[in-house]
Amino acid sequence: MSADALWYFGRGTGVSALTLFTLVVVLGLLVRSGWSSPALPRFVVSAVHRTTSLTALGLLAVHVVTLLLDPYAQLRLVDLVVPFLGAYRPFWQGLGTLALDLVVLLVLSSLLRDRLGRRTWRALHWAAYLCWPAALVHAVGNGTDGTSTWMLALVGGCVAAVGGALTLRLRAARTSETETQSVPAPVPPAYLAGLR
Repeated sequence: MSADALWYFGRGTGVSALTLFTLVVVLGLLVRSGWSSPALPRFVVSAVHRTTSLTALGLLAVHVVTLLLDPYAQLRLVDLVVPFLGAYRPFWQGLGTLALDLVVLLVLSSLLRDRLGRRTWRALHWAAYLCWPAALVHAVGNGTDGTSTWMLALVGGCVAAVGGALTLRLRAARTSETETQSVPAPVPPAYLAGLR
């Protein structure tokens, strides 16, 4: 494969991975909010969330390996693990490394979910809320197309999708909290006996 082909393939898989990771975040927020519809029951949304996650991971792996092999990108193995050491736009590349590290944490914690316990797994899963914006900013700052019209439109769409899903999630949490607070206290049986 030529250097140009590696570069284009690396960029293409990066943009595709960002798009799919956006969908993963949106679906994760929808599952947590309890959202469902007759056309998409909750179990379907959960299954699509898992499948999309695996597909996004595959694209991310291809993105990283392709750019590692690309002489123009100048990636070293250490750049895949330690953020902000890269030769090319170190800050923006470092955000990508940080996102990759967080994805690895998410994958490992999901694989060890039964051993970690639900509470620990959920705490580690909060890393997704850091991973996605780091990847998004990495794509804009490090990508050669980062400020092109089509890329900014894609980024705007990603932000709008996650923002909409986050709004639904926060509303669901607020509604749940309000319902919990408005549930009347049980009436003691002795009081009911006195009303007879």
